[in-house]
Amino acid sequence: MMILMKYFSKACWLPIFFSLPLHAELADFDDYGPLKVYAQSPLQSSSLTPMLRSGFSMAEGQKEWYLTGNMASVWAETEDYLADYYHNSLTGGLKWQIDDRWMLDANYTWRFSGNNHLDSLTMWFHDAFGFDQNGRDHQPRNQNQIYSKQHNVNISDFGGETLNNAFNIYLGYQLLQNEHHGLSVGGSLYYNYVGSGPFANENFEQALQLNYSYRNGRHNFHSTLGLSFREDEEVLSDMPYKSNALMLGLGYEYRVGRHGWMLEYHRYEGMTEADDDFSEASNEAVLGYRYYLDRSAIEFTVIENFLNMDNSTDIAFTLGYRHML
Repeated sequence: MMILMKYFSKACWLPIFFSLPLHAELADFDDYGPLKVYAQSPLQSSSLTPMLRSGFSMAEGQKEWYLTGNMASVWAETEDYLADYYHNSLTGGLKWQIDDRWMLDANYTWRFSGNNHLDSLTMWFHDAFGFDQNGRDHQPRNQNQIYSKQHNVNISDFGGETLNNAFNIYLGYQLLQNEHHGLSVGGSLYYNYVGSGPFANENFEQALQLNYSYRNGRHNFHSTLGLSFREDEEVLSDMPYKSNALMLGLGYEYRVGRHGWMLEYHRYEGMTEADDDFSEASNEAVLGYRYYLDRSAIEFTVIENFLNMDNSTDIAFTLGYRHML
């Protein structure tokens, strides 16, 4: 957790300090929508994957800036490949409700590999909740390696390497909104460029998604169905990739006063054409807590994969700060 706090604290304390109003007004807590978390599965996190979003719009002219820090541990082992590494990310963005119909959300993400010492915590977490270690307890700790005999991949000791320098622009349009129901549609443009190193790549991708939300008092429900498109044959290693992939996201929040307790399910279609676990869907369970301030919110999330243990991130933690302007 120390590496996340180190980067996050340096990145966010100044804008938070200078943006605090002298006499803060209470923001509409409903405007925050689902958690600000991105896909954590190795292949999905390396390319454009639609995010779970609210079907409701914010107030016309409302703006929100946000910063998130993420740390994750990947463990996947089969007869054909081994992926045992860490990845961390920092994201900063601005969301703007242009008018009652159109919304713009633009952000930048830097994702890199660095030893965040999650192996011991991951194994403790699995033991505490009765999850199988899936062979992790037989492997040396704190490694960074990706190996595949089938695809002729052998990358090791890549701590400190950049995995993604990604810009993402999302434009949403409000189709329907009333007291309890919200329906919106949106499209994303994504550009990633890593100039050197083992993960050097340049890819341009697009996505479309439909978002529906329902709210009633303390209860908020969100859902998203998305489809991403890519022209490049690969985004991580020499594997044959599908040209499109489906995403399904479901989320529920129970809010009491300034406290929001959240549970989300993200399902990502397998991305490779190869006959292996990466061609099958990955499933991520997201447990989150959000504390609402007058015009901002702090989020903490834990992400755990399940069903298929060999194509997704073992465990991930995200800390985020969101502020309404």
